[in-house]
Amino acid sequence: MCYTVDMATLSNDLRERILAAYDRGDSTRLQVAERYAVSLGMVKKLLQQRRRTGDIAPRHRFSGRKPKITTQHQRRLKRLVDKDPDLTLEELRAAIGIDCTLPAIHYALRRIGLSLKKSRSTPRS
Repeated sequence: MCYTVDMATLSNDLRERILAAYDRGDSTRLQVAERYAVSLGMVKKLLQQRRRTGDIAPRHRFSGRKPKITTQHQRRLKRLVDKDPDLTLEELRAAIGIDCTLPAIHYALRRIGLSLKKSRSTPRS
């Protein structure tokens, strides 16, 4: 079985050729993978993506880990900070009741436009 050496995204042209070779019916998925030097998993994923969405373009925006802090958590964080701006990250994490890191809370606060830094109301002396 052949695998691509680098993990670069396959071009749309290569994706189309892989699917066309499989659609002709004269090759198995494994044979197509070997012919185009991609993994069998890549051929399976392409077929599945085409069947599910009708599209074969790369789907980078859907990859990666899903955030633990949902929009509901973000709304709750905003309400908590509005109510008591002096809460620490640890207190905020405990209040929303999820298992995440303190930087995750920090980034969630930044995403919703809140900052833990105190703004100076007077000019510097």
